[in-house]
Amino acid sequence: MTRLLWSCCLLALPLSAGTPEFDQRVRSVIEVYAHPKDPSQMGYANIAAKLRLGEDAALCSRRLEELLAAGPSGDMFWMYPVTAIAYLDRGQLSQSARDALRRSFRTYMPYRGDTENHWLLYYTSLYLMAQLWPDEDGAQWYTGKSSAENLREAAGWIDSWVRLTTTRGQGEYDSPHYMGLYFLSVSYLAEWAKDPAMKKRAAMMLDYLIADYAAENLDGIFVGAHSRVYDHPALEKWQNVSSDFGWVLFGLGRPMDPPDGYVIFYLLASAYEPPEILKRIATDRTQPYTHYERKRTRNRWRFFDDLHGPVYKTTFVRREYAVGSDQGGTLQPIQEHSWDVTWNVADARGVENTLFTLHPYSSLRELETYFTFPPDIAISGVVSSKKSYDSPDKLVGGSPYEKIFQDQDSVIVLYDIPRGTRFPHVNGFFSKDLAEVREDASGWIFARGGDALIACRPLQPYSWKPIEGGGRRLFSPYLKNGMVVQVAARSEFGGLEAFRKAILALPLEFKTEPTPSVTFRSLRGRQLEFTYGQVPRVNGALLDYDHWPLFGGPFVEAAVDSGQLTLKYGTMRRTLDFRRLTVTDTQ
Repeated sequence: MTRLLWSCCLLALPLSAGTPEFDQRVRSVIEVYAHPKDPSQMGYANIAAKLRLGEDAALCSRRLEELLAAGPSGDMFWMYPVTAIAYLDRGQLSQSARDALRRSFRTYMPYRGDTENHWLLYYTSLYLMAQLWPDEDGAQWYTGKSSAENLREAAGWIDSWVRLTTTRGQGEYDSPHYMGLYFLSVSYLAEWAKDPAMKKRAAMMLDYLIADYAAENLDGIFVGAHSRVYDHPALEKWQNVSSDFGWVLFGLGRPMDPPDGYVIFYLLASAYEPPEILKRIATDRTQPYTHYERKRTRNRWRFFDDLHGPVYKTTFVRREYAVGSDQGGTLQPIQEHSWDVTWNVADARGVENTLFTLHPYSSLRELETYFTFPPDIAISGVVSSKKSYDSPDKLVGGSPYEKIFQDQDSVIVLYDIPRGTRFPHVNGFFSKDLAEVREDASGWIFARGGDALIACRPLQPYSWKPIEGGGRRLFSPYLKNGMVVQVAARSEFGGLEAFRKAILALPLEFKTEPTPSVTFRSLRGRQLEFTYGQVPRVNGALLDYDHWPLFGGPFVEAAVDSGQLTLKYGTMRRTLDFRRLTVTDTQ
């Protein structure tokens, strides 16, 4: 009983008081990490969870010293767990363990990394540790800089990242895996930063990042185009970190078993529960809607005059399915996911509930655009950790020869692949969990995923190749190519045959020579015209990329360069003003 009361006291430390349901989810995750099945394999996350509950201080001290004595590794991925341990200590660790932790920040030099999440993790950890150990000279730090200098450098980078993200969009945007690292970093700062401005800025960024996810989720699954996603979770979308956050934050879907290590560190810091307006945005799918976002590319070190290029995202969401895309191109290296259809299922565990196509592009130019390593080790270095990058069969990645246009739940994807290009073909993922797949004499492919009816029209001949574990890969070895996709809900037609007849009645004209081009009257009555390399048209009007919002739609609204974001639900409004560091709520 004493332990239970102490646990409850420690867990009652979020930025705001949590609802009982939220607190119960938080508690269950922390308990899993605090009591591992094999105590001999305790890692940093287990130590941090035990300290949060006030348990086994002697064991935590001993195990921490063992881990540090073995030699820190992992760079910024080592920094953020031990930073949490340092702040969760609260006098529980032995002096010997505390000294070992302090010493490690003098003797181990973490690499700053080469991605946006790396840098945020690095500078968040450095900021908080410099705050924890103030007034020390450079001899006590691996950087060779004083505590004040480290704090100033870290604060400067964090402030610049917030400013760039809230005016021009996130660079490593909407990753269903790496979102967890952004969430935990700002959770740390919101809970542990002492500077009032830094603390407030971080608390506002929690709302900002959660809103970015809330409007693009379907029962906890992150939908739409992603900057980075791993191979299998791109297919079985439940197997992403987003599932843990959807469940913890909103009670959506099901968490992974056990929940990923990113969510535990989010909860060990602020354990922030979103406000009611974000809960409504995340869970209300009673009406279909189109959501727009503008993001930016990763830093482009070569071949471009601008460090960042714009990313234009469109996501159509309704209860039964979501359709999402960007404009195509290599907007991120290696792990980009440019478009797909995702259908809702009652239990997404083990289900590959998505459909998409891509050109499996692999090139030194792509890597040299986004990375600074020398060319002779580029592809081999990437393949050592991202095994599928140089595979013609891969199902993850962007291509400069893929252009995409989406209007509501219609997508037109065009390819114009130069001769001599590596992997000169198109791959399409057709899941093992599709039902009623029909190849029609008209050239359309019809299928049902859950309650979503899907029509696909390849512009060139294709064949089928089996996928290990189930499903089929559409393989089309034509350089000038494309796919027209239209989705609808089963409730609109009653079944696949009525849907098929409706699709066949829609006017469709296309050509592949000399340039792929499509004119299509969508199921929603809109005239769509798209030629590779040209701006698409809707009902004769050019798509207005120049005025694309940072966020636009019924729930989230922000203008480019405004530094403001407004959440909307019914009459509820919540406005985040990052220039004035104010939050305004109106009913």
